[in-house]
Amino acid sequence: MALGPFQVAERLLDGTRKRGIALLMRHGETAWNREGRVMGRQPVELDAEGRSQVELAIPLARQLQPELIISSPLLRAFQSAEIIARGVGRIEILIDERLEEVRYGAWEGKTYHQLVKDESYINYRKAPLESSTPGGETIRDVQERGVAAVDAAIMAHRGKRLLFVSHGDIIRTVLCHYMRLDLKHFHRLRVDNATFSAIEVSDDFAEVKFLNLLPDSQRAFRSPFPK
Repeated sequence: MALGPFQVAERLLDGTRKRGIALLMRHGETAWNREGRVMGRQPVELDAEGRSQVELAIPLARQLQPELIISSPLLRAFQSAEIIARGVGRIEILIDERLEEVRYGAWEGKTYHQLVKDESYINYRKAPLESSTPGGETIRDVQERGVAAVDAAIMAHRGKRLLFVSHGDIIRTVLCHYMRLDLKHFHRLRVDNATFSAIEVSDDFAEVKFLNLLPDSQRAFRSPFPK
């Protein structure tokens, strides 16, 4: 047997300050997702397709056995959290504003095809770690608040299996942190609507359990926005 699992088991057992499992779920789809339109902080609801996606994820959620849900307060995320909570047994939902979507400001409501010609977006795309969105955030700012939310919950609920319902770029940047992946590569991580990723955390060590787990695997090969 390879020795790698021995080292992982030792590290996971050694945690004295912070230990737990973080399940990361992106909200279900909205009409704006299918239009390739930037939602940001807008109060966009799940539509019938999005609700169906989340309901299809319930069997996976039951297998994952979350003990507590921590959700972004934005409507599409909280609606997704409610569907999962009912589906797995009406577990408690807490709200953490640090899990909200990126502050996109003036870009909110615009489509991808409009943004690719926007000079501010072009500069952001070239250097997202240094450039701010019109809402005043760099992608590093996004990562810092997302990781802070996950770490705080794991410390407050030591040893529990926690489900965080959030948004695509929050989840990507949080995964980069725990995977020790350079943040400039955050866009390489595919995070589809109504999917799960999981990490087990022990102090400053983390093991990735799986990424972008979804019940209908073909969906992962679709373009994320209309051509």
